[in-house]
Amino acid sequence: MAAGAVVGAWMLVLSLGGTVTGDQNITARIGKPLVLNCKGAPKKPPQQLEWKLNTGRTEAWKVLSPQGDPWDSVARVLPNGSLLLPAVGIQDEGTFRCRATSRSGKETKSNYRVRVYQIPGKPEIVDPASELMAGVPNKVGTCVSEGGYPAGTLNWLLDGKTLIPDGKGVSVKEETKRHPKTGLFTLHSELMVTPARGGALHPTFSCSFTPGLPRRRALHTAPIQLRVWSEHRGGEGPNVGEHMSEYAVPLKEVQLVVEPEGGAVAPGGTVTLTCETPAQPPPQIHWIKDGRPLPLPPGPMLLLPEVGPEDQGTYSCVATHPSHGPQESRAVSVSIIETGEEGTTAGSVEGPGLETLALTLGILGGLGTVALLIGVIVWHRRRQRKGQERKVPENQEEEEEERAELNQPEEPEAAESSTGGP
Repeated sequence: MAAGAVVGAWMLVLSLGGTVTGDQNITARIGKPLVLNCKGAPKKPPQQLEWKLNTGRTEAWKVLSPQGDPWDSVARVLPNGSLLLPAVGIQDEGTFRCRATSRSGKETKSNYRVRVYQIPGKPEIVDPASELMAGVPNKVGTCVSEGGYPAGTLNWLLDGKTLIPDGKGVSVKEETKRHPKTGLFTLHSELMVTPARGGALHPTFSCSFTPGLPRRRALHTAPIQLRVWSEHRGGEGPNVGEHMSEYAVPLKEVQLVVEPEGGAVAPGGTVTLTCETPAQPPPQIHWIKDGRPLPLPPGPMLLLPEVGPEDQGTYSCVATHPSHGPQESRAVSVSIIETGEEGTTAGSVEGPGLETLALTLGILGGLGTVALLIGVIVWHRRRQRKGQERKVPENQEEEEEERAELNQPEEPEAAESSTGGP
């Protein structure tokens, strides 16, 4: 390789990421090529020089020379005596030394301390809060930076100014993880703040990553602006503390689930009411029926076994969180469905019911027949009596016969009429 080509390659390496900051310290970007110059070495062979390396890849000093073989794909000596690392990595951090002797016999030593770096992507705030509550600790969010080396640092800012954790109003929980294969770092920083009552209503938070190497401007997340709510309690009478000012905290919606759906069951059935809310830590749940609190211990589930008329009504649940005001769910109704015998429909009779109906009709029919016969006999006798009052008998014998006929018992009279003659 011509000397001009080597110089051009060295300049290219510097532009791609290798940075010489002096005879001692060099920083290089991971994955980019790096060329180290051996000072005092003749530009053309024959050359008397030797490179020694003590890095993460070696257990002792590794020796390289122009006459020796290259060190796999890790490093090799160029014709001009410089050392080339085609793709520098974290394991290449360490000490590099070159000793060269000029043709006049002058010996020159070069010592380098190589460090590598990787700039991560832009940090971001994950799981950000939607609002804050004054006077109580609130989680703002978690700032995350991935893929950096060295680890670097994360900082939180409030309205553009760095927040300093004090363990009271501002606290930060940090976590650093290193990838087992690439060796790159992932940083997490969780911010907790306690806004002062009467403070700013719309604070703006952001997070920045400051790399350990090289020296450069910090990387910033997109800012998030939050609303601070403060509970207002005032007034007198039974409604004290039940109403919030315009800064009252809007909890996420509380859901009331009823099983079976619709809340309608047969007498003696079971209804289960479950109050669901995503708030953390879980709030206290109280139950209300027909607008009045139920005297029950707090709990997210209300079980109504063997539902009766006294269980019918409108139910709701109220979730109360330490850092939020109470919030009531929508109301659901519990009712009883009046049902007939299973398997029957209107206008039809099946099974034992048919036999019962036939027996009933038979009894009613027999009683009706007897009543009809008695009515006919009574009507006939009354008609005969009226006829006697209007008719004068012609002789005493006919009168006695008619009296005898009227005084006869009912059964003989029926038997006489059924024989049809003497």
